[in-house]
Amino acid sequence: MTVRQVGEPDAAKAATDAGPSAASQPIDLRERNAGKRRARRREYWLFAAFAVPNVLVIAVFGIWPLLVNAVLSFTRWDFISPWPIFVGLENYRWILTSPAFLSVIKTTIIFTGAVVAASVTIGLAVALLLNQRLVGRNIVRTVTFAPHVLSGAAVAMIWLFIFDPNFGLARILFDLLGMTSPNWVAQSSTALIAITIVHIWKGIGFNAIVYLSALQGLPTELYEAAEIDGAGAWRRHRALTIPLLSPTTFFLVTVETIGATKAFDIIAVMTGGGPGDATTVLSWFIYEAAFESFQVGRAAAGAMVLFITLLGIFAIQRRFVERKVHYQ
Repeated sequence: MTVRQVGEPDAAKAATDAGPSAASQPIDLRERNAGKRRARRREYWLFAAFAVPNVLVIAVFGIWPLLVNAVLSFTRWDFISPWPIFVGLENYRWILTSPAFLSVIKTTIIFTGAVVAASVTIGLAVALLLNQRLVGRNIVRTVTFAPHVLSGAAVAMIWLFIFDPNFGLARILFDLLGMTSPNWVAQSSTALIAITIVHIWKGIGFNAIVYLSALQGLPTELYEAAEIDGAGAWRRHRALTIPLLSPTTFFLVTVETIGATKAFDIIAVMTGGGPGDATTVLSWFIYEAAFESFQVGRAAAGAMVLFITLLGIFAIQRRFVERKVHYQ
Protein backbone atom coordinates (compact mmCIF):
# COMPACT_ATOMS: atom_id res chain seq x y z
CA MET A 1 0.00 0.00 0.00
CA THR A 2 1.41 3.40 -1.01
CA VAL A 3 1.24 6.18 1.56
CA ARG A 4 1.34 9.74 0.22
CA GLN A 5 2.95 12.27 2.55
CA VAL A 6 1.19 15.39 3.54
CA GLY A 7 1.95 18.27 1.15
CA GLU A 8 3.26 15.95 -1.68
CA PRO A 9 1.66 16.96 -5.01
CA ASP A 10 -0.44 14.42 -6.72
CA ALA A 11 1.47 13.80 -10.00
CA ALA A 12 -1.45 12.21 -11.78
CA LYS A 13 -3.76 15.04 -10.76
CA ALA A 14 -1.17 17.64 -11.86
CA ALA A 15 -0.79 16.04 -15.27
CA THR A 16 -4.51 15.90 -15.66
CA ASP A 17 -4.88 19.54 -14.66
CA ALA A 18 -2.11 20.63 -17.11
CA GLY A 19 -3.85 18.96 -20.00
CA PRO A 20 -2.73 16.16 -22.36
CA SER A 21 -0.43 18.29 -24.53
CA ALA A 22 1.97 19.28 -21.76
CA ALA A 23 2.69 15.65 -20.90
CA SER A 24 2.98 14.27 -24.38
CA GLN A 25 4.70 17.15 -26.24
CA PRO A 26 8.38 16.23 -25.45
CA ILE A 27 7.73 12.63 -26.44
CA ASP A 28 6.07 13.65 -29.72
CA LEU A 29 8.95 16.01 -30.56
CA ARG A 30 11.55 13.31 -30.01
CA GLU A 31 9.57 10.84 -32.09
CA ARG A 32 9.15 13.44 -34.83
CA ASN A 33 12.89 14.18 -34.91
CA ALA A 34 13.70 10.47 -34.93
CA GLY A 35 11.28 9.99 -37.82
CA LYS A 36 12.97 12.77 -39.78
CA ARG A 37 16.39 11.20 -39.19
CA ARG A 38 15.13 7.81 -40.35
CA ALA A 39 13.59 9.36 -43.47
CA ARG A 40 16.82 11.25 -44.19
CA ARG A 41 18.86 8.05 -43.82
CA ARG A 42 16.49 6.25 -46.20
CA GLU A 43 16.97 9.06 -48.73
CA TYR A 44 20.75 8.81 -48.39
CA TRP A 45 20.73 5.05 -48.91
CA LEU A 46 18.33 5.37 -51.85
CA PHE A 47 20.56 8.04 -53.40
CA ALA A 48 23.61 5.84 -52.92
CA ALA A 49 21.85 2.81 -54.41
CA PHE A 50 21.15 4.72 -57.63
CA ALA A 51 24.25 6.92 -57.79
CA VAL A 52 27.08 4.53 -56.87
CA PRO A 53 26.61 2.13 -59.83
CA ASN A 54 26.58 5.06 -62.25
CA VAL A 55 29.64 6.62 -60.63
CA LEU A 56 31.46 3.29 -60.87
CA VAL A 57 30.54 2.91 -64.56
CA ILE A 58 31.76 6.45 -65.31
CA ALA A 59 34.96 5.86 -63.34
CA VAL A 60 35.75 2.49 -64.93
CA PHE A 61 34.75 3.22 -68.53
CA GLY A 62 35.32 6.99 -68.66
CA ILE A 63 37.83 8.39 -66.22
CA TRP A 64 40.17 5.39 -65.97
CA PRO A 65 40.67 5.02 -69.77
CA LEU A 66 41.24 8.77 -69.99
CA LEU A 67 43.96 8.61 -67.34
CA VAL A 68 45.59 5.57 -69.01
CA ASN A 69 45.46 7.34 -72.40
CA ALA A 70 47.06 10.44 -70.88
CA VAL A 71 49.93 8.31 -69.51
CA LEU A 72 50.40 6.48 -72.84
CA SER A 73 50.62 9.80 -74.69
CA PHE A 74 54.03 10.33 -73.02
CA THR A 75 55.35 6.94 -74.10
CA ARG A 76 56.41 4.92 -77.15
CA TRP A 77 54.73 1.52 -77.47
CA ASP A 78 53.79 -0.89 -80.27
CA PHE A 79 51.52 -3.37 -78.43
CA ILE A 80 54.32 -5.97 -78.68
CA SER A 81 56.95 -4.60 -76.30
CA PRO A 82 56.28 -5.68 -72.73
CA TRP A 83 56.33 -2.13 -71.38
CA PRO A 84 55.87 1.34 -72.89
CA ILE A 85 58.99 3.52 -73.00
CA PHE A 86 58.68 6.99 -71.49
CA VAL A 87 59.56 9.65 -74.11
CA GLY A 88 58.24 12.81 -72.47
CA LEU A 89 56.69 15.33 -74.87
CA GLU A 90 58.08 13.74 -78.04
CA ASN A 91 54.65 12.64 -79.31
CA TYR A 92 53.16 16.10 -78.75
CA ARG A 93 56.16 17.74 -80.40
CA TRP A 94 55.66 15.54 -83.46
CA ILE A 95 51.94 16.33 -83.55
CA LEU A 96 52.43 20.07 -83.34
CA THR A 97 55.16 20.17 -86.02
CA SER A 98 54.04 17.46 -88.44
CA PRO A 99 52.51 18.76 -91.72
CA ALA A 100 50.54 15.51 -91.96
CA PHE A 101 48.85 16.11 -88.62
CA LEU A 102 48.14 19.75 -89.50
CA SER A 103 46.42 18.46 -92.65
CA VAL A 104 44.35 16.13 -90.46
CA ILE A 105 43.30 19.05 -88.24
CA LYS A 106 42.35 21.13 -91.31
CA THR A 107 40.24 18.27 -92.71
CA THR A 108 38.58 17.74 -89.33
CA ILE A 109 37.64 21.42 -89.00
CA ILE A 110 36.19 21.59 -92.54
CA PHE A 111 34.27 18.34 -92.10
CA THR A 112 32.93 19.20 -88.62
CA GLY A 113 31.93 22.75 -89.57
CA ALA A 114 30.08 21.63 -92.71
CA VAL A 115 28.28 18.76 -90.97
CA VAL A 116 27.16 20.82 -87.96
CA ALA A 117 26.04 23.87 -89.96
CA ALA A 118 24.20 21.94 -92.67
CA SER A 119 22.55 19.25 -90.53
CA VAL A 120 21.22 21.76 -87.97
CA THR A 121 20.00 24.24 -90.59
CA ILE A 122 18.33 21.63 -92.81
CA GLY A 123 16.94 19.89 -89.72
CA LEU A 124 15.22 23.14 -88.69
CA ALA A 125 13.81 23.63 -92.20
CA VAL A 126 12.46 20.07 -92.27
CA ALA A 127 10.93 20.51 -88.79
CA LEU A 128 9.16 23.71 -89.87
CA LEU A 129 7.77 21.82 -92.88
CA LEU A 130 6.66 18.82 -90.81
CA ASN A 131 4.98 21.15 -88.31
CA GLN A 132 2.43 22.13 -90.97
CA ARG A 133 -0.86 20.31 -91.50
CA LEU A 134 0.17 18.12 -94.41
CA VAL A 135 -1.36 14.93 -95.75
CA GLY A 136 0.70 11.91 -94.71
CA ARG A 137 2.66 13.96 -92.18
CA ASN A 138 3.28 11.03 -89.83
CA ILE A 139 4.66 8.88 -92.66
CA VAL A 140 7.01 11.67 -93.71
CA ARG A 141 8.18 12.08 -90.10
CA THR A 142 8.95 8.36 -89.86
CA VAL A 143 10.84 8.33 -93.14
CA THR A 144 12.79 11.43 -92.12
CA PHE A 145 13.86 9.89 -88.82
CA ALA A 146 14.73 6.47 -90.32
CA PRO A 147 18.37 7.26 -91.30
CA HIS A 148 19.19 8.11 -87.69
CA VAL A 149 18.36 4.59 -86.46
CA LEU A 150 20.38 2.88 -89.19
CA SER A 151 23.95 1.89 -88.44
CA GLY A 152 26.72 3.94 -89.98
CA ALA A 153 27.96 0.93 -91.96
CA ALA A 154 24.51 0.34 -93.50
CA VAL A 155 24.19 4.02 -94.41
CA ALA A 156 27.65 3.94 -95.97
CA MET A 157 26.75 0.91 -98.11
CA ILE A 158 23.58 2.61 -99.33
CA TRP A 159 25.50 5.72 -100.35
CA LEU A 160 28.27 3.73 -101.99
CA PHE A 161 25.59 2.44 -104.34
CA ILE A 162 24.20 5.95 -104.88
CA PHE A 163 27.68 7.35 -105.61
CA ASP A 164 28.63 4.50 -107.92
CA PRO A 165 29.84 6.22 -111.15
CA ASN A 166 28.57 3.39 -113.35
CA PHE A 167 25.28 2.20 -111.88
CA GLY A 168 24.44 4.61 -109.03
CA LEU A 169 21.53 6.98 -108.72
CA ALA A 170 23.95 9.90 -108.89
CA ARG A 171 24.98 8.71 -112.34
CA ILE A 172 21.34 8.92 -113.49
CA LEU A 173 20.99 12.45 -112.14
CA PHE A 174 24.20 13.63 -113.83
CA ASP A 175 23.10 11.99 -117.07
CA LEU A 176 19.85 13.97 -116.97
CA LEU A 177 21.89 17.15 -116.54
CA GLY A 178 24.18 16.19 -119.39
CA MET A 179 27.20 15.94 -117.08
CA THR A 180 29.70 13.22 -116.28
CA SER A 181 29.29 11.72 -112.82
CA PRO A 182 32.50 11.91 -110.77
CA ASN A 183 33.93 8.91 -109.01
CA TRP A 184 32.93 10.35 -105.68
CA VAL A 185 34.85 8.27 -103.17
CA ALA A 186 37.91 7.57 -105.36
CA GLN A 187 38.82 11.19 -106.17
CA SER A 188 40.55 13.46 -103.66
CA SER A 189 38.48 16.44 -104.78
CA THR A 190 35.11 14.77 -104.06
CA ALA A 191 35.76 12.16 -101.35
CA LEU A 192 35.43 14.62 -98.44
CA ILE A 193 32.29 16.08 -100.01
CA ALA A 194 30.82 12.59 -100.30
CA ILE A 195 31.30 11.60 -96.66
CA THR A 196 30.12 15.05 -95.56
CA ILE A 197 26.86 14.59 -97.52
CA VAL A 198 26.32 11.18 -95.94
CA HIS A 199 26.86 12.45 -92.39
CA ILE A 200 24.52 15.37 -93.01
CA TRP A 201 21.86 13.04 -94.42
CA LYS A 202 22.14 10.74 -91.40
CA GLY A 203 21.85 13.60 -88.89
CA ILE A 204 18.94 15.53 -90.43
CA GLY A 205 16.24 13.19 -89.11
CA PHE A 206 17.34 13.43 -85.47
CA ASN A 207 17.68 17.21 -85.64
CA ALA A 208 14.29 17.57 -87.33
CA ILE A 209 12.51 15.49 -84.69
CA VAL A 210 14.11 17.41 -81.82
CA TYR A 211 13.23 20.73 -83.46
CA LEU A 212 9.69 19.49 -84.12
CA SER A 213 9.21 18.64 -80.45
CA ALA A 214 10.45 22.10 -79.50
CA LEU A 215 8.18 23.79 -82.04
CA GLN A 216 5.10 22.05 -80.66
CA GLY A 217 5.94 23.32 -77.17
CA LEU A 218 6.20 26.99 -78.10
CA PRO A 219 3.56 29.30 -76.53
CA THR A 220 0.85 29.98 -79.12
CA GLU A 221 -0.33 33.18 -77.41
CA LEU A 222 2.83 34.98 -78.48
CA TYR A 223 2.17 34.13 -82.13
CA GLU A 224 -1.49 35.18 -81.79
CA ALA A 225 -0.44 38.52 -80.29
CA ALA A 226 2.16 39.06 -83.02
CA GLU A 227 -0.39 38.23 -85.72
CA ILE A 228 -2.84 40.73 -84.21
CA ASP A 229 -0.06 43.34 -84.30
CA GLY A 230 0.32 42.72 -88.01
CA ALA A 231 3.55 40.68 -87.98
CA GLY A 232 3.90 38.54 -91.08
CA ALA A 233 5.02 34.91 -91.20
CA TRP A 234 8.71 35.70 -91.81
CA ARG A 235 8.80 38.34 -89.06
CA ARG A 236 7.13 35.94 -86.58
CA HIS A 237 9.64 33.30 -87.55
CA ARG A 238 12.62 35.65 -87.19
CA ALA A 239 11.45 37.44 -84.02
CA LEU A 240 9.81 34.55 -82.17
CA THR A 241 10.62 31.10 -83.52
CA ILE A 242 14.39 31.38 -83.86
CA PRO A 243 14.96 33.05 -80.44
CA LEU A 244 12.61 30.62 -78.68
CA LEU A 245 14.38 27.67 -80.33
CA SER A 246 17.84 28.88 -79.32
CA PRO A 247 18.16 26.39 -76.39
CA THR A 248 17.34 23.55 -78.80
CA THR A 249 19.81 24.90 -81.35
CA PHE A 250 22.51 25.15 -78.68
CA PHE A 251 21.86 21.54 -77.67
CA LEU A 252 21.93 20.23 -81.25
CA VAL A 253 25.10 22.13 -82.14
CA THR A 254 26.80 20.57 -79.13
CA VAL A 255 25.59 17.06 -79.97
CA GLU A 256 26.48 17.36 -83.67
CA THR A 257 29.93 18.73 -82.84
CA ILE A 258 30.67 15.70 -80.66
CA GLY A 259 29.30 13.33 -83.30
CA ALA A 260 31.24 14.90 -86.19
CA THR A 261 34.56 14.89 -84.37
CA LYS A 262 34.07 11.19 -83.54
CA ALA A 263 33.03 10.21 -87.09
CA PHE A 264 34.50 6.84 -87.91
CA ASP A 265 32.20 4.09 -89.24
CA ILE A 266 31.08 5.84 -92.44
CA ILE A 267 34.66 6.86 -93.25
CA ALA A 268 35.90 3.33 -92.58
CA VAL A 269 33.40 1.79 -95.01
CA MET A 270 33.39 4.43 -97.75
CA THR A 271 36.95 5.75 -98.03
CA GLY A 272 39.21 4.30 -95.32
CA GLY A 273 40.64 7.78 -94.82
CA GLY A 274 41.62 8.09 -98.50
CA PRO A 275 42.28 8.61 -101.23
CA GLY A 276 45.62 9.69 -99.85
CA ASP A 277 44.66 11.57 -96.69
CA ALA A 278 41.69 13.41 -98.23
CA THR A 279 39.19 12.07 -95.66
CA THR A 280 41.55 11.46 -92.75
CA VAL A 281 39.90 13.25 -89.86
CA LEU A 282 41.27 13.16 -86.33
CA SER A 283 39.31 10.08 -85.24
CA TRP A 284 40.56 8.10 -88.25
CA PHE A 285 44.12 9.32 -87.65
CA ILE A 286 43.96 7.93 -84.11
CA TYR A 287 42.80 4.55 -85.42
CA GLU A 288 45.48 4.41 -88.11
CA ALA A 289 48.26 5.40 -85.72
CA ALA A 290 47.24 2.83 -83.10
CA PHE A 291 46.09 -0.22 -85.09
CA GLU A 292 47.81 0.09 -88.47
CA SER A 293 51.11 1.84 -87.64
CA PHE A 294 51.20 0.51 -84.04
CA GLN A 295 52.29 3.91 -82.74
CA VAL A 296 50.24 3.86 -79.59
CA GLY A 297 51.91 6.91 -78.08
CA ARG A 298 51.09 9.13 -81.05
CA ALA A 299 47.54 7.79 -81.16
CA ALA A 300 47.12 8.55 -77.46
CA ALA A 301 48.53 12.05 -77.98
CA GLY A 302 46.08 12.57 -80.85
CA ALA A 303 43.23 11.43 -78.61
CA MET A 304 44.30 13.93 -75.95
CA VAL A 305 44.36 16.68 -78.58
CA LEU A 306 40.81 15.70 -79.57
CA PHE A 307 39.71 15.71 -75.91
CA ILE A 308 41.30 19.09 -75.19
CA THR A 309 39.89 20.55 -78.42
CA LEU A 310 36.36 19.48 -77.48
CA LEU A 311 36.79 20.96 -74.00
CA GLY A 312 37.94 24.21 -75.59
CA ILE A 313 34.96 24.29 -77.97
CA PHE A 314 32.51 23.73 -75.14
CA ALA A 315 34.21 26.37 -73.00
CA ILE A 316 33.90 28.88 -75.85
CA GLN A 317 30.27 27.92 -76.38
CA ARG A 318 29.43 28.40 -72.72
CA ARG A 319 31.43 31.63 -72.52
CA PHE A 320 30.10 33.38 -75.61
CA VAL A 321 27.32 31.44 -77.35
CA GLU A 322 25.19 30.50 -74.34
CA ARG A 323 24.69 34.21 -73.58
CA LYS A 324 22.67 34.45 -76.77
CA VAL A 325 20.45 31.53 -75.78
CA HIS A 326 16.96 32.64 -74.83
CA TYR A 327 15.49 30.52 -72.05
CA GLN A 328 11.77 30.92 -71.40
